[in-house]
Amino acid sequence: MLGKINYRNRSESTEPVLVYDQEYFQRFEPLTAGDALKRVPSVTFLSDVIESDGARLRGLAPGYTQILINGEKVPGSNADRSFFMDRIPAELISRVEIVRSSSARRSGDAMAGTLNIVLRDGYQLDGGYVRAGALHFDDGKWKPSFGAVWGGEVGPGRLLLGANVQGRYNPKKKVSYRYGDSPENDPQMDLDKVDNREDQRDTRNGTDYSANATYKIEGDNTDFELNGFYVRTDRTEDERSHEYNVATGNYGPVAGEDDENPGLLIDNANVNEIDQQTYSISGKLAHKWSLGKTTLKVGYADFDQDSVETEYELEFDRKTPRLTADLTPTRIKDKEFSIKLDHEFPVTDSVDFVVGGFFQNKTRDTLIRTTRNRFNVASARIWDQFSQNPTDLNTEFGEPGAETDSGNDNRLKEKRRDVFAMFEGKGGAFSWEAGLRYEHTSYDIHDNTADLRPGYQQNKYGMLLPSASIKFDLTGKDRITASVARTNRRPDFNYLTPSLLEAEMGDNDLIGNPQLDPESAWGVDIGYEHRLGRTGVAGINFFYRDVKNLIELHNTGEEGSEGPGTFVLQPRNTGDGKVYGVEFDLSTDLGFIGLPDTGIFGNVSWLDSDISDVFGKRRFNGQSKYVYNFGFIQDIPSFGAAFGATYRKQGAAIDRTVGEEVTTTYGADLEVFVEKRFGKNFTIRAVGSNLLNGKKRETFNKFNTFEEQNERDFDEYELEAEKAGPVFQVMARFAF
Repeated sequence: MLGKINYRNRSESTEPVLVYDQEYFQRFEPLTAGDALKRVPSVTFLSDVIESDGARLRGLAPGYTQILINGEKVPGSNADRSFFMDRIPAELISRVEIVRSSSARRSGDAMAGTLNIVLRDGYQLDGGYVRAGALHFDDGKWKPSFGAVWGGEVGPGRLLLGANVQGRYNPKKKVSYRYGDSPENDPQMDLDKVDNREDQRDTRNGTDYSANATYKIEGDNTDFELNGFYVRTDRTEDERSHEYNVATGNYGPVAGEDDENPGLLIDNANVNEIDQQTYSISGKLAHKWSLGKTTLKVGYADFDQDSVETEYELEFDRKTPRLTADLTPTRIKDKEFSIKLDHEFPVTDSVDFVVGGFFQNKTRDTLIRTTRNRFNVASARIWDQFSQNPTDLNTEFGEPGAETDSGNDNRLKEKRRDVFAMFEGKGGAFSWEAGLRYEHTSYDIHDNTADLRPGYQQNKYGMLLPSASIKFDLTGKDRITASVARTNRRPDFNYLTPSLLEAEMGDNDLIGNPQLDPESAWGVDIGYEHRLGRTGVAGINFFYRDVKNLIELHNTGEEGSEGPGTFVLQPRNTGDGKVYGVEFDLSTDLGFIGLPDTGIFGNVSWLDSDISDVFGKRRFNGQSKYVYNFGFIQDIPSFGAAFGATYRKQGAAIDRTVGEEVTTTYGADLEVFVEKRFGKNFTIRAVGSNLLNGKKRETFNKFNTFEEQNERDFDEYELEAEKAGPVFQVMARFAF
């Protein structure tokens, strides 16, 4: 914990698993699990600058990656069933496991792979430590950080208690330039041809509170374990934007839609107050007896989100200025109850047989309502008052004349009943496993949207998921792994509900399809590892996924709620796709050249895919072409100090849907740390992150109709740039 270089562990499991202990990340003081995952192979993000929320293993959308906490799934707010990694404080992590292939033991919802976040337990710590510090942002704001962990013997077992309070803050600036055409048709485009410009200030401000507890008893024949995990997030997202009819300069409001003078077209204020809570409780009982080992796990997980979003928009690009005020409260409640039972017994001295089952009941309630007030205001002078406090101009929501949209009001009940069986064996340098899992899923959807008939629908499906893995130690240093597995991806929640979500996909509406089936994929992983010295390891892995029954959005041909040129989109099962790539990682000290106190680490992944949609071939949406990061740590034992740096870069990602095409690129990310140790118990670290003033750039190609998109007849071309400054933190740890 205090001043020690750690490297990627070499897993002894038959499956291809990469293991990174908490100490591998700790020197750079990551705030969240997402921050930590930026340093492991093949993980990309399409988050805002200096945020790491939806992990995209192998560059695929977050819904393709299975996220586990202590080996169990935890519900989150996201419609694609993913869990945002920035909600797990890094301080609670014991290790991160990247499971590249699948096994009959686990759920098959792991098309891209599995990220398992293992929290600390009482057998990993005898004593405790306190961590305290602060973060400083480039706009002068300070945020506190505090954590404490204790582990020790209590009764017949061991108890661990951990808590963390983390201030979160992310101030960003954005600018967008919008053109009536694109460089495809006019290569000489410049600022003189800008139709309008939008300047935006976007600030995320909040606090995360978290705690975990474990109690474990390890006996001669019986083991007992009880785990609890809790996270709460209070967060405010505050956006203020101004849209001008010129590329440069800040002007007051235009007089009306016929005035060609430069000026302000739209003033928009958007505030979203978010309160999220997640907790899970699980118990495990394992007993060895004459017929083998029986393990029972029981778990309950709960996610609640309440948010209230207000948006006020004052339009001056019309003869009479108009104010539009929207109020959107959102409530999401997701509850899961699960039971796992498996039994393992020997068949021969070297072969075991495992059989088991999985039971899960899930209920997800979603309630979204939007109330809108829209009215004309006296004159453009109202902008002076709006600039001070936009809410002063709005009458009460719900008054006569206020419009309530249909929104989304539904309950989804999902039942899973899985069974599996597998053989696993080991002999000398060779180990293997082979199994079969059958997953049966049924769900009921009760939709209470007023204009929807019928409001109740059902569906069910089953899937066989074979899997097999081998591991062969060629020598004491060289190892080969190979796996083949069939996996699946269940449909997004908002793709299943039959209600109409207005302007959900840009300006286009989305209507769900309750009869969707899951996607499926056959996957292969082949890897080679070589041990370097006492602690180092280098590895290379090749992966391939053959995806069937893809879920893609299609145009129903119906006009959308935003009027001519917009559409109602609906997801359907159609088409196939392929995902493939190469992953390389290295971590070692330089003792072989006489530098045992110097550690280096790095990884690079080349990611690619092939999919066909109504416009032709493309990559999977949002998949970066590559991602790499590398760094070093230098210990100075004689002075009780250390320093190090990491550098990270990911390639461009492209999204293409009906009506819009988006290309996203990121600048590089540089982090450094300096550490000083005082005795054996006290350490101070200074860390600088985002030192290259990270930028996110997006290019939007927008089209009115399917035909215009196919013919490259642009409605609008937009360039958007988002930027955030460096973050500095000072952290002190005291162990006892």
